[in-house]
Amino acid sequence: MFSSVAHLARANPFNAPHLQLVHDGLTGPRSSPAGPPGPPRCSRNLAAAAVEEYSCEYGSAKFYALCGFGGVLSCGLTHTAVVPLDLVKCRMQVDPQKYKGIFNGFSITLKEDGVRGLAKGWAPTFIGYSLQGLCKFGFYEVFKVLYSNVLGEENAYLWRTSLYLAASASAEFFADIALAPMEATKVRIQTQPGYANTLRDAAPKMYKEEGLKAFYKGVAPLWMRQIPYTMMKFACFERTVEALYKFVVPKPRSECSKPEQLVVTFVAGYIAGVFCAIVSHPADSVVSVLNKEKGSSASQVLKRLGFRGVWKGLFARIIMIGTLTALQWFIYDSVKVYFRLPRPPPPEMPESLKKKLGLTQ
Repeated sequence: MFSSVAHLARANPFNAPHLQLVHDGLTGPRSSPAGPPGPPRCSRNLAAAAVEEYSCEYGSAKFYALCGFGGVLSCGLTHTAVVPLDLVKCRMQVDPQKYKGIFNGFSITLKEDGVRGLAKGWAPTFIGYSLQGLCKFGFYEVFKVLYSNVLGEENAYLWRTSLYLAASASAEFFADIALAPMEATKVRIQTQPGYANTLRDAAPKMYKEEGLKAFYKGVAPLWMRQIPYTMMKFACFERTVEALYKFVVPKPRSECSKPEQLVVTFVAGYIAGVFCAIVSHPADSVVSVLNKEKGSSASQVLKRLGFRGVWKGLFARIIMIGTLTALQWFIYDSVKVYFRLPRPPPPEMPESLKKKLGLTQ
C-alpha cells in the first residue's frame, strides 16, 4: 500500500508530454474520462456491443446536451447545499474584524439572523451556478473534442494536459458570463445586512441603483478567480484519475464496477478541489469585497486588502471547495452512468506513436 502511495506522490500530474504504456489486454487506444477517444481497434462484435451499451455517440449533440444537464445538477445542487458555509466565508472576507473565524462567523450569524439567515442567497446561488455548470461541463466537452481534432491523435495524447487546460479555460470564459449577474446578487444579499433578503428584492434594487453594471462589474475578477480554478479542476482531475488507475487501483478500469469507478472519481475530485481552492482564493476575496461595495475597482480592492487580507477565509474555502468539487465530479459522472453516456477510460499512447518511438514491432 505504502509503495503505491509513494509511486502516486512521485507521479506529477502536470508533466508534459509524458509517454507511457498501459497494458489492458484486448483494449485499444483510449482517452481520458472526458478526453478525445482513440480510433477503435476492436472487432465488429465488440463495436456492436458498444453501440448497444451507450445511449448516444461520443461527441454527438445528445452527448453534449446531457453533459450540460449533468453540469446543471452537479454545480447547482452542490453550491446551493453549501450556502451557509459560503455565506460565512464571504462575511469573513468583507468584514474580518467582526467575523474572525468559521465558528465565530456561524455563531454571530445565528445570533443576529437565526437559522434562516444561513440560507440567505440560496436562490441566486442555485440559478447562477446551474447556468455556470451548464456552460462549464457542456462547453468543456465541446472544446476538448474541437481542440483534439485540431491537434490530431498523437499530439492530443502527448499534450493532453495542455488540452485539458485550454478546453476548460475556454468553457469557463462563457460560464462566468452566465454566472456573473447571480453571483453579484448573491454577494450583495449575503454581505450587506438590511439591503435585501431575497432575489426578487435585490435584483431590481441593484438595477435601479447602478444599472446593468451592477451585475457585470465583477465579471473580470470572476474570470481571474474561476478560470484558474476551472483549469486546475479539470486538468488535475483528469491526470489524478489517470494516476490513481495506474499506481493505486489494483486492477484496470475496465475490470472495476461502476460504484468502484465512482469512488475513484470522488477521490480524484477532492484532490483537485483542494488545489482549486488555493489557486483561486485571492481573486475570490476580491470578488466578495467588490460586489459588496459601490464604485470600487478590482485593483483598489486588491491594494486595500493586501497580501494577508486576500487569504482570509482560505481554510473555510478549502473545506467547501474540496467537498464541492468531489461531489460535482461524482454527480457528473453518475449522470453519465445513468444516461449510459460514453465514459472513455484513461488515455493510451496511439499505435502510430508507439511505432514511431520503436515501442512495438
